[in-house]
Amino acid sequence: MTVPALTLNDGRSIPQLGLGVFQMEPGDTERLVGEALAMGYRHIDTAAAYRNEDGVGRAIASSGVPREEIFVTTKLWNRDQGADSAHRAIETSLEKLGLDHVDLYLIHWPRPDLDLYVETWRAMEAFRQEGLTLSIGVSNFTPAHLGRLLEETGTVPAVDQVELHPAFAQTELRKFTAEHGIAIESWGPLGQGKYDLFGTPAVADAAAAHGVSPAQIVIRWHLQNGLIVFPKSSHPERMRENLDVFGFELTGEQMAAIDALDSGNRVGADPDTATF
Repeated sequence: MTVPALTLNDGRSIPQLGLGVFQMEPGDTERLVGEALAMGYRHIDTAAAYRNEDGVGRAIASSGVPREEIFVTTKLWNRDQGADSAHRAIETSLEKLGLDHVDLYLIHWPRPDLDLYVETWRAMEAFRQEGLTLSIGVSNFTPAHLGRLLEETGTVPAVDQVELHPAFAQTELRKFTAEHGIAIESWGPLGQGKYDLFGTPAVADAAAAHGVSPAQIVIRWHLQNGLIVFPKSSHPERMRENLDVFGFELTGEQMAAIDALDSGNRVGADPDTATF
């Protein structure tokens, strides 16, 4: 199965669908990522804060899949913002992953209270120049945070990875990023089970019409919106199902019905106030 790829603003290619390993138990990560790679996944999204980079690295090393075919993202945790700390952090992540570079390195949260994300972004520019990462981006940045980066550094992030699902569709952010050529990655793409997304008529009716699961419908909604998505699952059968979303297409009416679920309600933390 070939997953479509998008071209980032730095010219690099990224698979539009991947596997997220947030809250994947460290002891299970190697096995599950290995199974995902065997299924055809080629995009793995991890982070220092997930405590499972080493398992991701072992899975990649033993998979038999050429390194250049696997897109690996990891993220800088909040306590490591600042130039010196960030450099130590990426070196630690690479050591745990067993890699000489990652494909994408992200600032995990802006933490405006620390006021270090601009300094950290300049360090990220250096990491790219040094070859420690091929692309650089951010996570959980609002238009205000992004605007400050652009104004003070002139370097446009390749991606912004944010909470995004039908009830929190991030319309204003997506307008801003589209204007600046920043790709959006959706975390929590299925709402993390924190509201009855699958029971809504918009999703349930589309699932019945196409003979697929509600989860597949929502993943397809992300893809057709041009979003990069990596649903997390620790169940191989669901991992396989989440990958099997290229044999059908939502109609304009079905897309509009799911779009109408947007209520502007987060299920995660607010980037302006999060201090973890």
